[in-house]
Order: sequence, then C-alpha cells, then structure tokens
Amino acid sequence: MKIVEGAESLFDKLTLWRRYLHEHPELSFEEVETAKFVVNELERIGNLDVETNVGGHGIVATLTTGHGPTIALRADMDALPIHEENTHAFASKNDGVMHACGHDAHTSMLLGAAHLLSEQFRKGKLTGTVKFIFQPAEESTDARGRSGASYIIEAGALEQVDAIIALHVCPWHPVGVVQMNNGISMSNIDGFEATIKGTGGHGGYPHLAIDPLWMLGTILQTFYGTVGRRISPLDIVAASIGKIEAGAANNVIPSEVKIEGTLRSYSPEARKKLAKEVENVFKMAEHFGGSYEFHLEKGEPALNNNMEVNMLIEQSLKEIYPEMAIHWEPFGMGGEDFGYMTEQIPGSMFFLGCSLEDGLDRDLHTPIFDIDERCLPIGTAIFVAAVNQFLNRKEVPHPIKRNSIQRGA
Repeated sequence: MKIVEGAESLFDKLTLWRRYLHEHPELSFEEVETAKFVVNELERIGNLDVETNVGGHGIVATLTTGHGPTIALRADMDALPIHEENTHAFASKNDGVMHACGHDAHTSMLLGAAHLLSEQFRKGKLTGTVKFIFQPAEESTDARGRSGASYIIEAGALEQVDAIIALHVCPWHPVGVVQMNNGISMSNIDGFEATIKGTGGHGGYPHLAIDPLWMLGTILQTFYGTVGRRISPLDIVAASIGKIEAGAANNVIPSEVKIEGTLRSYSPEARKKLAKEVENVFKMAEHFGGSYEFHLEKGEPALNNNMEVNMLIEQSLKEIYPEMAIHWEPFGMGGEDFGYMTEQIPGSMFFLGCSLEDGLDRDLHTPIFDIDERCLPIGTAIFVAAVNQFLNRKEVPHPIKRNSIQRGA
C-alpha cells in the first residue's frame, strides 16, 4: 500500500490527539478548550498563519506561497449531548457529553494534514494556498437557528477559496473502504413545531370539550401517510415526529397538544412541497372545531458534492491506495452543515471506513460509537494527496453558486 510520505509515521500523534479530544469533548458553541488545544498544536508547526475566534470558536490556519490556487480542508470540532458507555481508558471525562460522531477523529486528521503539508511548503514542493478550517458547532444550532458553518462563511473564511474538501468517519464500512457520491449526498434538514388547539375540559364530560388529543389521532395517521400519498415517489424525503407533549392530569382533557418533528429532503422542490403538505395536515384541526399553529425552522441545506472535486479525491485515492474500494452511493438522510459551504464554492465530502471488528453496531450518535484508529493516517493521507493533486492542476473546478449566506445575515 503506497501512502503519502509521513502519514504512517504520524500514527502515534494522530492517535494521541484523537484520544485527548475524545476524553475532553465540548458541545456546540462551547469548544473553548478544544480550540485552545488545536491552536497550540498548529503553533508548534511554525509556518502557519493561525486565525482564532473565526465565526465563534473556529480556527483558520493558512499555508501560502502568495500566489496560485487556493484549496481549503475542513474538520468539525464539537461533540454531542450523549453519555458515553464505552469503558476504554480515554472515555469522556465530561459527563453527558461525547464525541459520538467522530469529530475528534476529523480534527486529528486535519492536524495531521497541516503537519505534512507544512513540511512540503517548507521544501518548496507546492505552490498556492491551503486553508485548514477547524469548524465549531456542526451538530447544533443557536437561538438564531444557525450552525457553525454559516458563521465561518460570514466571517469570510471561504473568500478566494477555489475548492473545499471534508471527510466523515463511516462506521458502516471497514477500514480500507471509502464512500463517495456525486451531487446531492445528504439531505436538507428542517424542523417543525406544531400546536393543535382545542378548549380542554373535564375527563368525565368529554362531549363538552373540544379535545385536541382526539384530533391528534387522525392527524398522526394523515401525517405518516403524507410521504407516501402526497409526495412523488421519485423524490427522496422523510418526515418524522420526535416529541409530543400534552396534559397534566389523568382527568383533565388538555387544551392543546404540542408536536415537534423533522423533515428531510434532497431537492429544493421536494423540500418546499413537503413543508406545505405537513402544514396542511395540522390544518385539519380546523375541521374538528379546533385550530392550529405551525412553525418551520429551516436548517442546513443538502450536501451537494461537486463532481470535479470528487474526481480529484478519486485520483488521489488511486494514486496512494490503488487497492482501496470506493463505494459510490448517497450518504443517507442525515444532515451535514458542510452543505452551506458547498453552496458557496465547489466542494465535496467523502466517508472514510472506520468500523471496529468487534461485531457491535457502533453507529453514529450512539453511546458506544467508536472507531478503528487505523483509519486516521488514511484520512490524513487522502487530505494531503488531494491538496497535491489540486495545487498541481492547471484548472480549478467551476463554482456551483456563491453568496447564499451574506455577511451580516
């Protein structure tokens, strides 16, 4: 197996970094100590220009010769509000917070790429600019409904960048497999809050009340039939309810029921259609003598992988890992705020096999999520090889579109 020079020798450092970060996870918008750790490691390198507090706790480190094309590599840094059930020595020390989505690994691999590429710049092997973007708050949104990528963009981190690459560890593939996809690869994410309103009343006299729970039964049946009967089967969509709240006593009919859920879609048209149809479902309350409220919070856009950037990654893989399997398939109905970045400039994310050979289903966002750390030098090497491919090519990918998120938005 041919590997980028230096990647394998970094294995101990990559593992050390990943385990430290795993042991000290921080939630979205709270990545203070994580950012300090990353900055400290970047400053050890020496020839990087390191900018801190970018879009919150974000960090942008830059290598440049002052001319030539510019490519960015991105990793996310935040953890999830999950109590870890793994028992290894580096399990989370922050109770109720866990790196259950591999962002500790992503950050470590990007640090590794910065180390190797900085040495190549020192030796004059590359011409151009590389930006290393360590992004906060991928997993959650703030009171404004915004996640870290939108703030990173607003801060100007993608200005003058010609292309961007990210990776994500993948527990459904073993080490030695990469999953890729051209075009839409992960879904638009929208959340909704709805309220079904009645009058409530005494549990012994239901005929005198307008019962929102009675309405809920029909509304739920209609909601779960919406995707199959109101949306084209050619559209990729999903709709789920995750929270229902009603009532305070067993003999009191409540005056309202509150529902929260998520809507997922691949195309802009399906996104709009699904939101409209779901609101129409809750409007049914009016036919039962009640009323409703519906609020949609638009989340991150679909991840749109640029074909030319994917070709760059594929060429890099074939060069350094000619025997590595590439699995071409969309990544599913999960969300990824890297989609904000691929709206702005040509970019792509690939999934990196990381499953442990222990027979357990260690899926993303679960209390037992874990990785086979042999994936760390592989991801680092792919980052480095892709940068070399990009900076040595004569043309840069054509942009998809720009300025969908304006400064000051």
